[in-house]
Amino acid sequence: MLLKPYALSLAMGLLVGVLYAVFRVKSPAPPAVALLGLLGILVGEILGRYLVRWFTT
Repeated sequence: MLLKPYALSLAMGLLVGVLYAVFRVKSPAPPAVALLGLLGILVGEILGRYLVRWFTT
């Protein structure tokens, strides 16, 4: 099922958010910075796959 990893990721993120609130821990990064970091990881992963295919063919 395609959405299962996304649903699991969202659920884990919500769980961590609740734990942060319960233990009164500040988020390690502002949401915008964290999202940009995740975007960078995603783009890097896509580029990495492209480069591996390019150099192995």
